[in-house]
Amino acid sequence: MRHFDRRHFILTALTAAAGGLCSAPTAWAQPAAAKGTGAARTPLILVLGDSLSAEYGIARGSGWVALLEQQLAKEKINARVVNASVSGDTTSGGRSRLPALLAEHQPSHVVIELGGNDALRGLPLKSVEDNLTAMTEAAQKAGAKVLLVGMQVPPNYGTDYARRFAALFTDVAQARKAGVVPFILKDVADGPDPTRLFQADRIHPRAEAHPQMLANVWPELKKLLR
Repeated sequence: MRHFDRRHFILTALTAAAGGLCSAPTAWAQPAAAKGTGAARTPLILVLGDSLSAEYGIARGSGWVALLEQQLAKEKINARVVNASVSGDTTSGGRSRLPALLAEHQPSHVVIELGGNDALRGLPLKSVEDNLTAMTEAAQKAGAKVLLVGMQVPPNYGTDYARRFAALFTDVAQARKAGVVPFILKDVADGPDPTRLFQADRIHPRAEAHPQMLANVWPELKKLLR
């Protein structure tokens, strides 16, 4: 097999037929935790994401959000998880869905993993920033700690666009004093053999990649859980 160019792979993954992350809508969520009272209330982590968090193309229970539940149990952290991710969602879609989710679940922590589909569609960076800021502010006003989980695009999108898009997540997090994971696919999309960790569409990570995705998210989320 010829040497595989990682940049070409990532570009192909992000641009293929405007599909991929924008694939058929799927969503799943676990029941909300019973609402406790006062200090006895169990922390609840709400994950608002796209197909990277919605277990697209892999067995239920093998995605990074499901693995997060196992990590919490392993570390004896008393917290529950609600996965409100929808394949194909954008920051605009997440912004419109979030108020109802906050009202229903009253989360103590909100993980926002959105933005990849905005980049696929070439949406203005200002609108992406505004949506991320609005979601972060809404969650914080509802009493939740926020973790922004970022994406990156290759320079083929334009060096300036790629740089500014990657910086959005950290910029919003710093401005709003939220947590941030710069790139959820670190050591997956930019690893030595990315084809091994992606499904046949070269867009969605295989189940084998999700432990690494959790490894990218967990250290920053754990800080917020302390």
